[in-house]
Amino acid sequence: MREQLLAAEKVKAIEWRDGALHLLDQRVLPLEEIWRSYHTASEVAEAIRLMIVRGAPAIGIAAAYAVVLAAGKRLAVGGDWRAALQEDFEVLANSRPTAVNLFWALDRMRDRLGRLKPTDDPLALLEAEALGIHQSDREANLTMAQLGVDLIRKHQGNLQNLLTHCNTGALATGGFGTALGVIRGAYLEGLVERVYADETRPWLQGSRLTAWELANEGIPVSLNVDSAAAHLMKTRGITWVIVGADRIAANGDVANKIGTYQLAVSAMHHGVRFMVVAPSSTIDMTIQSGDDIPIEERDGGELLEFNGKRVAAAVEAVNPVFDVTPADLIDFIVTEKGVVERPDAAKMALLMCRKRLH
Repeated sequence: MREQLLAAEKVKAIEWRDGALHLLDQRVLPLEEIWRSYHTASEVAEAIRLMIVRGAPAIGIAAAYAVVLAAGKRLAVGGDWRAALQEDFEVLANSRPTAVNLFWALDRMRDRLGRLKPTDDPLALLEAEALGIHQSDREANLTMAQLGVDLIRKHQGNLQNLLTHCNTGALATGGFGTALGVIRGAYLEGLVERVYADETRPWLQGSRLTAWELANEGIPVSLNVDSAAAHLMKTRGITWVIVGADRIAANGDVANKIGTYQLAVSAMHHGVRFMVVAPSSTIDMTIQSGDDIPIEERDGGELLEFNGKRVAAAVEAVNPVFDVTPADLIDFIVTEKGVVERPDAAKMALLMCRKRLH
């Protein structure tokens, strides 16, 4: 499957070249494909805040490259550049609160910074670390795709109807996708009849991004409003809900795009299996349960307006952009380290002791 996925690769959202970070602006897809270039950490932090780049793994990769940009600027000024660089770490850490991959990537870059020797070329080694984070995510995507496909084949056989939420594809990662990577792999293995994509309000990642990625690869996809998901489970033979994650607590609770929790409740009621696909960098063992995960709330204008024009009544809007799905609603968590069935604290701890499978 690895070679099939590599051969089918068409979409990427992050490029590092010529000493700059280049990001595909995901706010304007699918109508326009605009690449933007970034040369400072503050510019990258703003791109993360504005959702030019989004998806937990992609945010972490972008932040790692931003540290390289910041180090270059600080070294050029001279003085105590390491101390000055801490300000850039803080700016990046404050860009978005929920996705733990951001903090994981910054910690890796901070650790590499701390291990520099006086004779080292700091910029070259920090760049190598960021490139390693990027490549590691691509490899994790390939491993998770195979593990997820094996589950689909084992539990249901041929021609599945799959439902997914938000965007977890190449646009959200450094490679082929987490949940969407599994779906891509399942299609290549002849296991997919149709994919149903929730539109994912209010940013419409499902309709703008997921549907675009799948349609570009000829994968049969139907778009539906978020509130149709339970009806589709009842009437369209949905066999799996496959989603990503922005943070997974030590007990297996999962924070993901708002609307995931209600999908899990509906899936359990209808006997539909529920799979979460995320790299181990998404697992935060310092947080015991989902109750402790910070949930980002964005400006209510995202609900009250469309393309800058007011479309709602003159009321306040509540706009949490993530929710927490309890572990007891989840059938499988798939990572590059392996699969956890019916997750709990003991199983998650055991997973994190394993080495990567690739």
